Amino acid sequence: MNAIILFIKKIAINLYAVLTGKAEDFTVVSIRRAIFLLSVPMVFEMGMESIFALVDIFFVSQVSTNAVATVGLTESVLMIIYSIAIGLSMAVAAIVSRRVGEKENKKAGDAAFQGIVIGIALAILLGVPGYFFAGETLSLMGGETDLVLEGIGYTQVMFAGNISILLLFLNNAILRGAGNASFAMYALIISNSLNIVLDPVLIFGVGPFPEMGIQGAAVATTIGRSIGVLFQLIVILRGTSIIKVARQNMVLRLHDVKEIFKIAFGGITQFIVESLSWMFLIRIMSEFGKEAVAGYTLAFRVIVFTILPSWGMSNAAATLVGQNLGAKKPDRAEKAVWQTALYNVIFLGIVSIIFFLYAESIMGIFEETIQVLDYGKSALRIICLGYVFFAYGMVISQSLNGAGNTATPMLINLICFWAIQIPMAYLLAYHTSLGTDGVLWSIAICHSLHAVISIWAFKQGKWKTVKI
Repeated sequence: MNAIILFIKKIAINLYAVLTGKAEDFTVVSIRRAIFLLSVPMVFEMGMESIFALVDIFFVSQVSTNAVATVGLTESVLMIIYSIAIGLSMAVAAIVSRRVGEKENKKAGDAAFQGIVIGIALAILLGVPGYFFAGETLSLMGGETDLVLEGIGYTQVMFAGNISILLLFLNNAILRGAGNASFAMYALIISNSLNIVLDPVLIFGVGPFPEMGIQGAAVATTIGRSIGVLFQLIVILRGTSIIKVARQNMVLRLHDVKEIFKIAFGGITQFIVESLSWMFLIRIMSEFGKEAVAGYTLAFRVIVFTILPSWGMSNAAATLVGQNLGAKKPDRAEKAVWQTALYNVIFLGIVSIIFFLYAESIMGIFEETIQVLDYGKSALRIICLGYVFFAYGMVISQSLNGAGNTATPMLINLICFWAIQIPMAYLLAYHTSLGTDGVLWSIAICHSLHAVISIWAFKQGKWKTVKI
């Protein structure tokens, strides 16, 4: 009985630390506690992002099948921006976590400022052409004329507001790298809560608000993310967290910019490789009709619901790797990675069983059209077969990135997602009786292969000697 009480007390203490954002030295506390304190807010953070994805597609699916397909086609292109945001975030988080581990908080603030400036500049460069060529983008991705006419407003707003995407990723990476995962969690809670409220209001025109249709979903998303970014900047500029961007940090340092781009190149490339692969896959799907695209999009959103929390655990491992390498504790960093990976395997293993058994019921929440539902449940069942492998692959890849070794995951992505997955998807879809299921099998197989190769690379140990 006393043991149970003690266990509950420990959990309560740790949860209090998570909720209050209490600063911890993750190079000293027990690895289990460190994983808990970082993973819980990161899982909630990513959980909120996945809830946003599900709520968004739920309301959009009430508009039309074209609306759902528009979201899928637009996001397949926006994934390039997501890739840039994630790659930059990876570099900034790696540098910030390494400096925090070295107890060089001022230099961590320098790196954070350079990252924010780079993010703003890239958002402008990407947003302007994206806005003006929104219609052409949808057509290029296989959208039919009626889909382009209905969805162009959504695509324009998403590109115009891409600065909120970049800064939301970058600022949260800064906070996570510093070990302040709780503030990153609160930013996503604020952002996505606003989106959940605004989505139905702007899509359907509740009260005094105009009925904007699918464009309203993009406006709601942009407003929610922008308010989240404002919260992050207040935390970072005021020094509420471990890291602070003060006036003395606000100087453009070309050496730091070069260092960020050096690490970010591998990070950006690995996710652009994966995103372009996704674009090719959805382009193959579009040949089977808009119902196939809609079903695939719905299933992918449901998958994101579980992958993003899993990604939260992976980010926790990356932070622990960066800070412990900065503190000259590579063995402790390695131990933290394997322990986090085990927790992730347990989580995704349970989820895969649920998805396989209840795919039809889960997809039925979002779609009633039989054909779309059939495509969606097939996607859910086939892709989840590789979940146990995904669990290891995500944690290992992010840990390599957290060490600043972004080149290795980049090479693995090139092999698995371009050299193997795209040809496999094309052959299975068009030259076998599998059809769209061939695309799904290529995803499950190639992500599993990705995990195996990543584990092999991690065990070589070269990531322990990367200098930042």
